[in-house]
Amino acid sequence: MIGTNPDVELAGPRGPRDEEVLGERALALVGRLHAELEHERQRLLAARRERQSRLDAGELFDFPAATREVRERAWTVPEPPPDLRDRRVEITGPPERKMVINALNSGARCFMADFEDATAPSWRNLVEGQINVLDAVERRIEFVAPDGRVYRLVENPVTLLVRVRGLHLPERHVRVGGQTVAGCFVDAALFLANCAEPLLKRGSGPYLYLPKLESRHEARFWNEALRLCEDQLGLDRGTVRVTVLIETLPAAFEMDEILWELRERVLGLNAGRWDYIFSAIKRLRAHSWAVLPDRSQVTMTVPFMRAYTELLVRTCHRRRAQAIGGMAAAIPSRSDPAARERALAAVAADKRREAADGFDGTWVAHPDTVATAKAEFDRVLGDRPDQRDRLREDVAVEARDLLALDRTPGERTLQGLEGAFEVALRYLATWLAGRGAVAIHGLMEDAATAEICRAQVWQWLRHKAQLADGRTVAPELAREALERAYERARAGLEEVADWPALARLGEAAELVRRLVFSDEFVEFLTLPAYERLRG
Repeated sequence: MIGTNPDVELAGPRGPRDEEVLGERALALVGRLHAELEHERQRLLAARRERQSRLDAGELFDFPAATREVRERAWTVPEPPPDLRDRRVEITGPPERKMVINALNSGARCFMADFEDATAPSWRNLVEGQINVLDAVERRIEFVAPDGRVYRLVENPVTLLVRVRGLHLPERHVRVGGQTVAGCFVDAALFLANCAEPLLKRGSGPYLYLPKLESRHEARFWNEALRLCEDQLGLDRGTVRVTVLIETLPAAFEMDEILWELRERVLGLNAGRWDYIFSAIKRLRAHSWAVLPDRSQVTMTVPFMRAYTELLVRTCHRRRAQAIGGMAAAIPSRSDPAARERALAAVAADKRREAADGFDGTWVAHPDTVATAKAEFDRVLGDRPDQRDRLREDVAVEARDLLALDRTPGERTLQGLEGAFEVALRYLATWLAGRGAVAIHGLMEDAATAEICRAQVWQWLRHKAQLADGRTVAPELAREALERAYERARAGLEEVADWPALARLGEAAELVRRLVFSDEFVEFLTLPAYERLRG
């Protein structure tokens, strides 16, 4: 039965199997995490706001002087467990039942079940996602498609990891003492309470991805939270292993420190590149020199992105940590051979660059790209599980290199403005309809893409950016672009017969207007959007 912990109130719609993941053990852990750590979580979020005020007033990021000794001292992190020794290709996606099976059967080395950016966090999505993960861990997961096809796990599925929500996201369906509980507490507690023991019995372990950290202090918070979980569940300290996404600009200045704070459990760092671009725009939003060109021109080879990824590899390998590359979002067409070839060629080029730069593995979003990504890493790694012995001592990155947004080549165009609006509209409409991973123009998009789009339009408006044709991005021009983008979004949703998303397109447009034309920058679009999410 569902747990009856008097301190934990559940308000979401119920399902027939909820008791399997919402038992006493899991809810007790949720309650303890909130009771002992909520005050510190709020303090950390306040620290983000305070730092933003200083940035808006002209302060810029630098490597912290207070932690110079941590950066200069020789130390290493623990070795990875056997089933995470080789991570050359990881596939990611929402914890939907069919997706979980296909990803675990994909031939990648790992699957990251994503409760964050690839999931619209309705209560049913989250609880059913936990049930799907538990069923996968217990090797009993099955899915029957409408056409009668049955999906089951292969004999040796790939290694499972789970990404929990970031510190900023609430879970309004769970309350402790009348207070709303953090989504990250719910995600971590349910996964660890239900899945840690069966994973360990199978020779694996509870492996997490931690998103959107901005400082060493947040890394320390997560280490304390996971120690609390281990103590509560009777697990040895360090049992829960983590990979940290370096997907915020502030975190890029504290990579050594983040590894240090999590040194009893950390595996490595991941280059979460789309969120990183969003974070760079967000944190440097007051500065006109940080205005970027069209999103499509902000590639991994522009100076500030190149500096970030090369520093990540160097930092990781110096500490014997794994460096995991970024997402290949391409969806190869199964009906258009030429489009499929172009998509796979783009994936191959991206992964060839990452493998040559020293990354130990990479991310893909679709099973059809696994073999292409794997081939590029196979060429470099061969029979080796990683290339952590490649120290990249040739890399020398300074603070100014990480801040070099002004050196990004390219131009701003009306097409880019309308494209940003269209992607934001289509993504948000689909998110409000309950799906967080969305195919748009041949790419699998998640919340990070929509964040870049709306943040970039806000940035262009704020600084009266000039388009290539000489026009200024003013409110009237942007509103006209939004109207045209709305029609394109509507036509696109009709073309794929996505009627649930089409029904929410009007609400999505209201949100986009609020986000883009407001004088104040909204920290995350998922916060106001969550207020409108049903189920």
